[in-house]
Amino acid sequence: MTNSSLPGPGSLLRRTLGEWRIALVAWRLLVLQNADPAVAAGVGHFSTYRAHPWRRVEHTMDSGRRLFFSDRDGLRSEIARLERSHRRISGTDPEGRPFTAVDPGVRVWVLMTLYESMTAMRELSGDPLSAAELDELYAQFRAVCAEFGMPDELYPATAADVPAYMDRTIRERLECGEVVHDFLYGVLRQAPAPRRLGRLRPAWPLLRVAVARTLTALTLADLPPAFRERFGLRRTPSAAVLSWTLHRGTRLVMTRLPDRMRYRGSTKTPRSPRHASHAAAHGAHAAPRSEGASTAARSLPGQRGPRRGDDRARRVDAFFRQVLDQTGDGCITAVDLQSMAHNVCWQLELDDDRQSDVYTAFDTWWRHIRATMDADADGRVSRTEFVTAVLAGVDQDPAYLDKGLRVAVRALFRAADTDGSGRLGADEYRALFGGSRVHPAELNHGFRQLDGDGDGEISEEEFVAAFTDYFTARADTTAGTQLLGRP
Repeated sequence: MTNSSLPGPGSLLRRTLGEWRIALVAWRLLVLQNADPAVAAGVGHFSTYRAHPWRRVEHTMDSGRRLFFSDRDGLRSEIARLERSHRRISGTDPEGRPFTAVDPGVRVWVLMTLYESMTAMRELSGDPLSAAELDELYAQFRAVCAEFGMPDELYPATAADVPAYMDRTIRERLECGEVVHDFLYGVLRQAPAPRRLGRLRPAWPLLRVAVARTLTALTLADLPPAFRERFGLRRTPSAAVLSWTLHRGTRLVMTRLPDRMRYRGSTKTPRSPRHASHAAAHGAHAAPRSEGASTAARSLPGQRGPRRGDDRARRVDAFFRQVLDQTGDGCITAVDLQSMAHNVCWQLELDDDRQSDVYTAFDTWWRHIRATMDADADGRVSRTEFVTAVLAGVDQDPAYLDKGLRVAVRALFRAADTDGSGRLGADEYRALFGGSRVHPAELNHGFRQLDGDGDGEISEEEFVAAFTDYFTARADTTAGTQLLGRP
């Protein structure tokens, strides 16, 4: 294929996938994808979707943007990133069946659900694509999918064959297991506040109930009839009315808006994912507040005067809740540390060797945590165990943090040091810690706080010192003590 064979700006695929209203079928998309047993097993074993559902949606939508809105170099970069990430996702599911995220049939299913969701969006809004438009959309979609290098016979041959493929897969392969049940009924009722909620954040516990009920009803109403029939899911009359109203009402509004408001970031071809994301302080896994080590430097506001007494216990407790406990279950295990490493590698788009260095460092950190804190040897460390052990460790052993935390922190620094200079510039700092969900002013202020000598760069020792201060300084008087924000 030539570069011109990829869908460009103004193509039907980009216009359809780029509309903001695609978000109405995003949760439906996740349910269909996770109904595949291999996807469900991978998500159940390796994902932190229960604690971070909005992050899961953002990752899925952002990866789709990178795949379908990039030039060929950007597309191939994203495919390589997906392959590096998914290569580590394998194992045995609760039924004893082996699974791997790089299985071609599974990958085709995940891709096809995205195509099907685009057509469903149009159908549900009362403006279905014509047969000719479906052929056009599918041809553009397949041109992108060809870059994955998977066998053509795994895909439906034509747009007209897609409904039969969906129906057959639903009836023969999909399952409505724990992960699907969670997405339909559980996750939303416990979901943390979305990052952009702003002043409404205090009202989220009440809003969450309404959001959960609405999104569950909408998803059940919008799922393919074959899916609802097979798994006994009921589409209530009220849910049908909700779906009709939301989809058609949104279409009527959105189609009257100018393109700059109708489409996400317009439909222009972005620069290569790495440079476009860094220029805008954006990454596919761009440091949400509880997202791994990248969360730690999310915000470094102005300092306040010292408090009386020892503030370390409060800070260590916050670090456990906001950073380490990725699964949100009140304990940390190897999965939590693996998730943090995954997010760093995904965000920085590391090659295999550098990715391996990060995973090895975080594994070292986990082994130190387990050796010093897991008193009952059950592979889990509670918040109380963590706080108690850290405080005792830093008091009794000056080298305590060297054996775990500092290993991971140094790996973070070296991963972010893309030019190998031994120092982080502002762009590298933003690439590691930034994102569209973090205000640029917070990033800039955080960078200045860590830049202790004011030379416009952060050395590895300055970087490590900030994390060290967070755990060891008794009063909130240094930049490091504010890694998670204003005390």
